[in-house]
Amino acid sequence: MDPFALTRQLYTAAAPRPAVNVVAIAILLACAAIGAAATAAFGNLVPLAIMLIVGVTLMQAPRLARQWERAVVLRLGRFVGLRGPGLFWIVPFIDTISSRIDQRTITTSFAAEQTLTSDTVPVNVDAVLFWLVHDVEKAALEVQDYAQAVSWAAQTALRDIIGRTTLTELLRGRERIETELQRLIDQRSNPWGVTVSSVEMRDVVIPGALQDAMSREAQAAREKQARIILGEAEREIAHSFSEAAKMYHGDPTALHLRAMNMLYEGLKEKGALMLVPSSAVESMGMGGLMGAAALRQQSLASGVTGGPGKAEA
Repeated sequence: MDPFALTRQLYTAAAPRPAVNVVAIAILLACAAIGAAATAAFGNLVPLAIMLIVGVTLMQAPRLARQWERAVVLRLGRFVGLRGPGLFWIVPFIDTISSRIDQRTITTSFAAEQTLTSDTVPVNVDAVLFWLVHDVEKAALEVQDYAQAVSWAAQTALRDIIGRTTLTELLRGRERIETELQRLIDQRSNPWGVTVSSVEMRDVVIPGALQDAMSREAQAAREKQARIILGEAEREIAHSFSEAAKMYHGDPTALHLRAMNMLYEGLKEKGALMLVPSSAVESMGMGGLMGAAALRQQSLASGVTGGPGKAEA
């Protein structure tokens, strides 16, 4: 279904019904009362009939317009002015009200289906247009149906902008596209007395196969970034180790203290096993220290084994 036809139907359904013209009813009742009094006085129905005809005629003179409405008055087919809001008068059977223009902000939904971007990707775009009539005379005289004209102008402008925009710009630069779309629609609708308040893009739908490809591309980019971060971390760690090696090379005591701390951390738990390369033992002079640690570990193990036997004896 045409989205603009749906918008016009909703707009027509939402339009308020004309209010009851109490002034016209009062005139008719007054004329009928005068005719009834004359009929009762003269005993003839002619005054009543004449006053009813006069009342029906005068009923066409008073008209009402709501606060947000402006009535376009034509006299014998020629524009004579705008009336409203409130009570106003026209010449019966000579003046006519061609239309009533709503000056409130109007919301119109429009879309561009299967429109190619500049990089030949078909997309569906849904948007919402907020607009209002600022010049009632132009809206009534310069265009046949200003609401329909604004809707078609919005659709063609959206297709024009999509055709000049890449998919990446369409997805990332929504604010810029909305601003440009508002400017273009406003430029086309200003001669009709219409101004555009804002344009908002609701949704951009791309083909499913392209969505899968973009998802895989994004996942690959994230994995690449993760590997780069891991490599940077490894480089920083290697740099720290290099700086530490330079410091330990000039201070053997600090190196021995660090080795003792490593052994302590590794052997403080019972049953712990620690493998130390022989080259490290020779380079750091840890032979005696390793022997003491082994004897300590053996004594702890023998104490654990002999304890229950002594308890039984």
